[in-house]
Amino acid sequence: MTDLSNVPVTALKGVGAALEEKLAKVGLENLQDILFHLPLRYQDRTRITPIGALRPGQDAVVEGVVSGADVVMGKRRSLLVRLQDGTGTLSLRFYHFSQAQKENLKRGTHLRCYGEARPGASGLEIYHPEYRSLTDAVAAPVEQTLTPIYPTTEGLTQQRLRQLSEQTLARLGPSSLPDWLPAARAPPRAAAQVASRGAPGPEPIRYLHRPPPDADLEELAEGRHWAQHRLAFEELLTHQLSLQRLRESVRSQAAPQLPPAKRLPALYLKNLGFKPTGAQQRVGAEIAYDLAQPEPMLRLVQGDVGAGKTVVAALAALQALEAGYQVALMAPTEILAEQHFLNFTKWLQPLGIEVAWLAGKLKGKARASALEQIAGGAPMIVGTHALFQDEVKFKRLALVIIDEQHRFGVQQRLALRQKGVDGRLCPHQLIMTATPIPRTLAMSAYADLDTSILDELPPGRTPVNTVLVADSRRIEVIERVRAACAEGRQAYWVCTLIEESEELTCQAAETTYEELSSALGELRVGLIHGRMKPADKAVVMEAFKEGLLQLLVATTVIEVGVDVPNASLMIIENPERLGLAQLHQLRGRVGRGSAASHCVLLYHPPLSQIGRERLGIMRETCDGFIIAEKDLELRGPGEMLGTRQTGLLQFKVADLMRDADLLPAVRDAAQALLAHWPQSVSPLLARWLRHGQQYGQV
Repeated sequence: MTDLSNVPVTALKGVGAALEEKLAKVGLENLQDILFHLPLRYQDRTRITPIGALRPGQDAVVEGVVSGADVVMGKRRSLLVRLQDGTGTLSLRFYHFSQAQKENLKRGTHLRCYGEARPGASGLEIYHPEYRSLTDAVAAPVEQTLTPIYPTTEGLTQQRLRQLSEQTLARLGPSSLPDWLPAARAPPRAAAQVASRGAPGPEPIRYLHRPPPDADLEELAEGRHWAQHRLAFEELLTHQLSLQRLRESVRSQAAPQLPPAKRLPALYLKNLGFKPTGAQQRVGAEIAYDLAQPEPMLRLVQGDVGAGKTVVAALAALQALEAGYQVALMAPTEILAEQHFLNFTKWLQPLGIEVAWLAGKLKGKARASALEQIAGGAPMIVGTHALFQDEVKFKRLALVIIDEQHRFGVQQRLALRQKGVDGRLCPHQLIMTATPIPRTLAMSAYADLDTSILDELPPGRTPVNTVLVADSRRIEVIERVRAACAEGRQAYWVCTLIEESEELTCQAAETTYEELSSALGELRVGLIHGRMKPADKAVVMEAFKEGLLQLLVATTVIEVGVDVPNASLMIIENPERLGLAQLHQLRGRVGRGSAASHCVLLYHPPLSQIGRERLGIMRETCDGFIIAEKDLELRGPGEMLGTRQTGLLQFKVADLMRDADLLPAVRDAAQALLAHWPQSVSPLLARWLRHGQQYGQV
């Protein structure tokens, strides 16, 4: 039997050049790819359900005789077909239909159809069912296995994908999918781990493409089935290997050795006016040790909102600056980058260190002069992702600090390599995030990074008191804002919208701004949203910081990094539409001073069960790590890591939450494979991660 990874898709019947192109878009180039393109869910079309036994919301196959077909005029014109089987009557409703279709569905036609039964105007209805007419001569057999529903793309129908998987399964033999996990020769512990999982072989794959009628659908939907378990192990292992490989390829490079700094940190801490917390000192020491090594540091610093990550970053920067190198600090938004620029200017100017600035909005002469400054060797550079562009040339870049890692893909981290000293020495990387990442996730998603945690809040910070208020009590909330501002405090009012469209959110913010300005005539109200020009945003932010504005109406653009100690009240509208991590980030904008701070979650009833649960968590705890754990349970890892865009964690079978118990064994097996059977690594990467995740080869 040939290895199916070597057989192109064109070997299948019916696959010509056009279809080959469509399949390549979804990453299906050979027969192994088709087998590992696994169904998302299944439909049971193996039994015929009597109409009388149908339940609302049930997907079912029904058979019956048409008793009438009429065009009905309601809000929309539709074709309503009545179907009877002796146990009851069902309506089939078609909104898009032709005259010919109506002719074919005339009275007395014997039909078999499939779809979801829903309560409608005429009892149970199925909208746009799949159907076929049955001739009496041949009773068509029902399906023998559950029907798979595959992930698809434009131009690829379920039907077509089923045909292709059918043909490929016919070629599946005992040795056509080699097992790359060598159980027999592995070190004892890993061997036991691997052996207990059994070979992936053809069985689990065959089972998952065509489960028998008695398969436990619930178990399959939740991913607890033995066939999924074995594949999940292999997939997690592959993911781990790719990150390990990435880490090794970065570690194999040389980096500038930066001796611990003596002079600058002492001066900086003296000017700072407060003593760093124990956690800041501990993490600072870990970073200082890494920077002194000849290979690149890859460290992730997690700290809850307000734990003082910037101070730790400044200490790391000073170590590189004292050794005579350049430091680049990068933030995801211009507002945040600007804030870092102001902070670092305030801290470093007294030490005689110049700070350069580069953002996408810099144009013309200003941009040319900034680029010149950087190429000339400006010691400290702060900016947005614009620092990555090819035209930005550094003179002696030794350390890159990346803020808010969750907005930043692995690919981008890798692009930094070319920016190092002479393109030869790879810069050290310090990555900061205020989105605490649960340990299970960090183990697998950031396996290429060392992790440090800032788990102490600086003295003087007060926990934020969070309350839930229904939006019917909006007037009371506005009064509360008035009272807080009358006492000399400042407040935020955050607008979110269900449509993820920037435009609508900005409109909502504008409307709220007008409403609050008229309701609170005596207060000075400002507005900030994503469609404003960066310069205008900066003016408003500055006025709020200075205390010239008492209330700031904003969209979620203020989520990261804005620091106004006098702001002690925040109202978040429709909080049920945001993720917990994001709510936690927003809430962290208040409680930065010593006054008691409040956050009001102004929700729109009725709340769903999960909505209630989520907002309840916000009320109960201010600990970002507990919130992150919960968020992960409720929303899944892609959301948590902000990786829907970066394609980091789109697993086919595995699920980090569900399979967390496998992770220690996965790590052991990954180490064993790299040490003893490096030849297995590439075929595994080709099987699971050939597309979009070529971390190992970047």
